[in-house]
Amino acid sequence: MKIYLNGKLVPKDKACVSVFDHGLLYGDGVFEGIRSYNNRVFMLDEHINRLYRSAHAIALEIPMTREKLADAVVKTCKANGTSDGYIRLVVTRGVGTLGLNPFNCEKPQIIIIAGNIQLYPKKLYEYGLSIVTVATVRNLSEAVSPNIKSLNYLNNILAKIEAINGGVQEAIMLNAQGFVAEATGDNVFIVKGKTLLTPPACAGSLEGITRDVVMTLARQNGYEVRESMMTRYDLYNADEMFLTGTAAEVISVVNMDRRRIGDGKPGKVTKELARKFTLFARSVGRQIR
Repeated sequence: MKIYLNGKLVPKDKACVSVFDHGLLYGDGVFEGIRSYNNRVFMLDEHINRLYRSAHAIALEIPMTREKLADAVVKTCKANGTSDGYIRLVVTRGVGTLGLNPFNCEKPQIIIIAGNIQLYPKKLYEYGLSIVTVATVRNLSEAVSPNIKSLNYLNNILAKIEAINGGVQEAIMLNAQGFVAEATGDNVFIVKGKTLLTPPACAGSLEGITRDVVMTLARQNGYEVRESMMTRYDLYNADEMFLTGTAAEVISVVNMDRRRIGDGKPGKVTKELARKFTLFARSVGRQIR
C-alpha cells in the first residue's frame, strides 16, 4: 500500500508523522471518509468542500487548492488500485510545541489513505442491527459544532465502547436535552408512513453526505423528508429505522433497547432506498484514471 503524504506517495511503513504533530497531541485537525465505487470516487467534490469548511471553522488553512487535493485523492486511489474501497483524507495542524497554541505549528500535514473498510458484517445488512442508547451524551453543539469533522473522536469512541460492552455494534447518542443526535458514526432516520425524519444539525447531528444523498433519493421517489427533533419514544414507535454513513452506507435497525422496531425486520422503505443508493453510488463520481 502507498500513502499520500504531503505531495508524495510513500510505502505505508515509511508514512510517518512527528510525535509533535498537533493532530496526534491534541486531535487538532480534520478529516473525511470517502468511498470509491466502480472505479469512481463518490461525491468527491462534496467531501472536499466539507473538509475545507471544517478546516476554516478551526482556523486551519489547507496548503493546497481544492482541485489539486481532489486530484491527489484520485492519484492515491489509482496507485493502490482502489476501484471499490474507502479513502481516509486527513489534514493535521502540523508539527508544533507541547503547548496548545496552534499558531506555533509548522505547515499542516496532508495524508491520504486508500484501502478498504467493512464496518458491519454482511449478514447485518440482510437481517438488520440491534442497537442501544448509551449514557455518553453527544458533545454540545455550542461547544464543538457536529459539522466539524475533527480528529478528536473521543466522544464517539466512548459511546462505541458502551455499545460493545452492551453486546451490540452501534448505539444512539442523545444530546444534553435528551433528544436524539446520531449514532456513534452514522446518521439516524426513521420512517413513519411516507415520511422520513432525521435529526437536524442543532441536535448534535453531522450533516452527512450519505444522509444528504438518501434524503434526495427519497424525495425523488415520492417520500416527504423532514429534519425533526426526536426522542427515543419516536424511534421505538417508528415503522422503520435505518442508519446512513460513508462506511455504513444504508443499514436497517430492527431492535433498539430491546424494543422491536416495526415488525423486527428490515422494512420496505429502507430496502428500497438502500437499493437506489447502491445504484446511484455506482453510477456517478470522479473517474479514477
